[in-house]
Amino acid sequence: MSPTPLAVLDLLPLSQGETSRDAVSHAIDLARRAEEFGYARYWFAEHHLNPGVLGVAPAVAIALVGQATRSIRLGSAGVQFGHRTPLSAVEEFGLLDAAFPGRLDLGIGRSIGRRGPVGTAGTPGSGDAGGGAPDSGAQAIARYQAGRGTSDHDRRAPNGLLLPRQFDFSTTVDPARLGALLGLLQQPGAWTPGYDEQIEEVLALLGGTYHDAGGVEVHAYPGEGADLEVWVLGASGGESARVAGARGLRFAASYHHSPSTVVDSVEAYRSAFRPSAALAEPYVSVSADVVVAEDDETARHLAAGYGLWVRSIRRGLSAVPFPPPDEALAHVWSDEDRELVRDRVATQLVGSPETVADRLEQLRDATGADELAVTTITHRHADRVRSYELLAKAWADRA
Repeated sequence: MSPTPLAVLDLLPLSQGETSRDAVSHAIDLARRAEEFGYARYWFAEHHLNPGVLGVAPAVAIALVGQATRSIRLGSAGVQFGHRTPLSAVEEFGLLDAAFPGRLDLGIGRSIGRRGPVGTAGTPGSGDAGGGAPDSGAQAIARYQAGRGTSDHDRRAPNGLLLPRQFDFSTTVDPARLGALLGLLQQPGAWTPGYDEQIEEVLALLGGTYHDAGGVEVHAYPGEGADLEVWVLGASGGESARVAGARGLRFAASYHHSPSTVVDSVEAYRSAFRPSAALAEPYVSVSADVVVAEDDETARHLAAGYGLWVRSIRRGLSAVPFPPPDEALAHVWSDEDRELVRDRVATQLVGSPETVADRLEQLRDATGADELAVTTITHRHADRVRSYELLAKAWADRA
């Protein structure tokens, strides 16, 4: 059988002691090498206000690596629609499609954003009377956590894949800091429409069928008619999975970000799926954190900084520059902090090429994934490139 396609998910990480210039140079080099290794796609995530993660603008990052590659598909995983408009994304990716035709994936994420006042068109509760101010950072956190479903104990998929107890972000995220972030990302008084409405606008603008509420016909130039694959990202069996399925779009589920709910998300997507002009059957990509080296012991050493990196995100809502292995191994962990990162560390796939390939097959089989997206962060760029190289060879050998 032919191997399940592999993709690269790049957060544009910055390691301790490096500069932004280093991180960008490494992304361009890794994209070039990933194409040589046979990876099918190169995707960029979007995150903000993180000193150790510089992937703030997927469209810009795609433009940077597009010139250095020839055939690998390029995309976002994803553009955050908590603060973006459908038109801005369609125009940006339409321009990219003109530069790199037939290679673009527009992955859309349902990120945290302010909801409008009750009674606002396009927001939940719009049919109700009333008004009031847009919601706060605390309300946004509560909505996000509720939308991820519940899983209060460790579980196993039928083939043994670990589905750990779900992490509760509401216990660690600072509402004031989140409110400040939303204030920077969104214009004063702006709020986020319903996710299904946003996806509908994207598809209408791409297809040339958009009309506003008053019936006015609008066309996106560039963007209309662009040869894009539209993907929806989801971390649970909630709205994202349902919207992707109902509209017949490709779906990207996250084992690296939300391991407890990955099976729930793909099952909800498949249950909701209806064929579309773009897709006759459900199509799923699943992401995983991976570190590969020549042997298990070396791989564990290279991955040592991962726990501290996750700890920084969950303690202060920002990712620190990735620490070197020796510093990470010297860190004295409290029981509280170990519990804070337990789900992510336990579901990181670390080891020799054969060890990791075995675990990726387990993840693929548990989720029925059509593709797998791999995100790898190590302190040294050379180790990161080598990890992707070793994995690609081991995966191809299993054909």
